[in-house]
Amino acid sequence: MFEPIQRVPGDAILGLIEAFNQDTNPNKVDLGVGVYRDAKGNTPVMRAVKQAEALLLDNQTTKTYIGSHGDPRYGQVIQPLIFGADSAVLEARRASVTQSPGGTGALRLAADFINTQLPGKGIWVSDPTWPNHQGIFQAAGLKLSKYPYVDADNRLDFDGMLAAIKQIPVGDVVVLHACCHNPSGFDLSQAQWREVLEVVKERELLPLIDFAYQGFGDGLDEDAFGVRLFAENLDELLITSSCSKNFGIYSERTGALIAVAKNTEQMENVRSQMAIVARENYSNPPSHGGAVVTEILESAELAAVWREELSEMRNRINGLRQDFVAALKPYGLDAKYACIAEQRGMFSYTGLTPTQVDRLRDEFGIYMVRSGRANVAGFSTENLDYLAKAIAAVN
Repeated sequence: MFEPIQRVPGDAILGLIEAFNQDTNPNKVDLGVGVYRDAKGNTPVMRAVKQAEALLLDNQTTKTYIGSHGDPRYGQVIQPLIFGADSAVLEARRASVTQSPGGTGALRLAADFINTQLPGKGIWVSDPTWPNHQGIFQAAGLKLSKYPYVDADNRLDFDGMLAAIKQIPVGDVVVLHACCHNPSGFDLSQAQWREVLEVVKERELLPLIDFAYQGFGDGLDEDAFGVRLFAENLDELLITSSCSKNFGIYSERTGALIAVAKNTEQMENVRSQMAIVARENYSNPPSHGGAVVTEILESAELAAVWREELSEMRNRINGLRQDFVAALKPYGLDAKYACIAEQRGMFSYTGLTPTQVDRLRDEFGIYMVRSGRANVAGFSTENLDYLAKAIAAVN
């Protein structure tokens, strides 16, 4: 039976990892893999996570299943992080949390829920978007379409985005990035979020807000502006959340699908369907990452340590953006790449062409996705001058 099965190309980013590891250039730089890196190029375990895990090791009494919705305590600490402690949505008990295997698992839950409970609804993603959005939504049987987001001059195309959303069929699902847009790094302003909200209301669209980088843009509360605005002004909303980046627990696969409904009764109806979707996908989510997050957020002391660490990570990335543009100034390229300092999050659409990306890899050992997307966390004070010189050479 396996004879007719064809081999397919491997994941492009995983291929970059292998090529980078085999490269003997002592100055090589990895800007491809989407994880946070410190000044030494490592993806560290956060201090708050280490302390929480030590507490769990001492106090955990069982490894039993935690149920299709996950640990209720996890849901209780995630909701105020997303909506704010004084949220009217939480007060009205309009939101439901289903713990998931990472943000990716949350997206698949959302896709299957849409496919089974909202049959015939199409789903719209930004162009560009995180590449796996397309695979997840199409694998779930959804019809996927795109709206413009970045123009030919490598700038946020808000006018094009808004015009396209105004043409989306009534009742379809529109995917929005809450902050730190992946892969471009271009985020909506608060005024732009309000404009999008009005179009969503007018077209009666169901927003699915992908919230993978809370705290990596401008701050935990600042990054949640769009999510909270929509939750307060719409009857229905889906949110996918990830703890991979802001808690640094990539391998623990910890996320959540959050559904907001018009009232508690409708929320419970939706929640019952979410349990079935989760049950049919993986039955129960992994518990350890959620337990770590719960341990941290339930402790004022650990939560303060975590917030401080997250601020350090965010400030380092935003500082590196500024420093990178400054390093290009001697080559007269600071204006051309000024957008990198304006973007937010780990990723940047640099505007480099596939040919330029290939030259950076072959001539300088600098690795990034051929779309020109770079992981800014791969920058460091030690490699900025080298990066600037290399980029100048290929321009």
